[in-house]
Amino acid sequence: MRKPKKLLNDPNNVRQEVMQGLVYGYNGKLTAIPNYFAVYGNHITDDQVVVISGGGSGHEPTFAGFIGEGSIDGCALGEVFTSPSPDQIIEVTKATHQGHGALFLYGNYSGDGMNFDIAAEILAEENITTKTIRATDDIASAPLSKISDRRGVAGIMFLYKIAGAAAQLEKYDLDQLYQVVAKANNNIRTIGVALDGCALPQSNNFNFELADNEIEIGIGIHGEAGLRRQTMTSTDDVVKEMIDRLCDDLPFVRTDRVCVLINNLGAMSNTELLIIARKVGIELDSRGMISHDIAIGHFCTSLEMSGFSITLMKLDQQLQHLYDLPCQTLGWRK
Repeated sequence: MRKPKKLLNDPNNVRQEVMQGLVYGYNGKLTAIPNYFAVYGNHITDDQVVVISGGGSGHEPTFAGFIGEGSIDGCALGEVFTSPSPDQIIEVTKATHQGHGALFLYGNYSGDGMNFDIAAEILAEENITTKTIRATDDIASAPLSKISDRRGVAGIMFLYKIAGAAAQLEKYDLDQLYQVVAKANNNIRTIGVALDGCALPQSNNFNFELADNEIEIGIGIHGEAGLRRQTMTSTDDVVKEMIDRLCDDLPFVRTDRVCVLINNLGAMSNTELLIIARKVGIELDSRGMISHDIAIGHFCTSLEMSGFSITLMKLDQQLQHLYDLPCQTLGWRK
């Protein structure tokens, strides 16, 4: 049986060393709260709502790699694939809060939801107002009739972009910010495919395995089961099915202007991603849809998982304006 290989120091110290790497990588633009494994940007102004996120490590640059100008403001780092604690969320919110409220923006997972809700209740007792958006872009995780049950995956990057532009650059108040990010969330759809699994740092085994000639459609970013497993086929066949499913779900229609994210789940080559991108463009063009912007690379990973996801965000005039504003983060710059 094939065993995973990782270049680590101490498998039990991954979160701390990731945090230290983030601080170095941001080169003076990021402050750590070491005892709470939380970080926040040095760009925050005293007239803005702050946008706070958090989640398990192992998905880098999601979540903390998107702190910066025109994006989110602070983040609580959980252990690998584990939710951050309420204490972490409370401390980073207090460290960043400017008196105008905080938007909690994170993936729709039970542990994250419970701990962010606890933090919100405690902060409310200290007169810090919060509102919450849970990203729900993974179309494979629940039917459209139960969209609120869907997981948040790579599409959260687009939500960070919209939220940061609105809060920092356009100075939306908390209610306005909540409304525009909720609208963006409703306009985002993602689906992923895996060629192979990943392994937690302390584990000697992959969390799931696929046969050499097998792929899984609809995989989750922690290895949650997808829609089905099937025999390996061509890039064009796989991407066409993914685009069909995405376009049917919103639905997206002719003349829709969309942002496209082709996300590397960990171990795909750039060669493969560009071949994927080629077919995405062909499929969207054939539907008469307009590709407003295309991002290709590592955005929401799953350790060393071999696979990728495709995200589409439908734009209107307001979302396009916010999306087109600049951002400067470790994980993405516009």
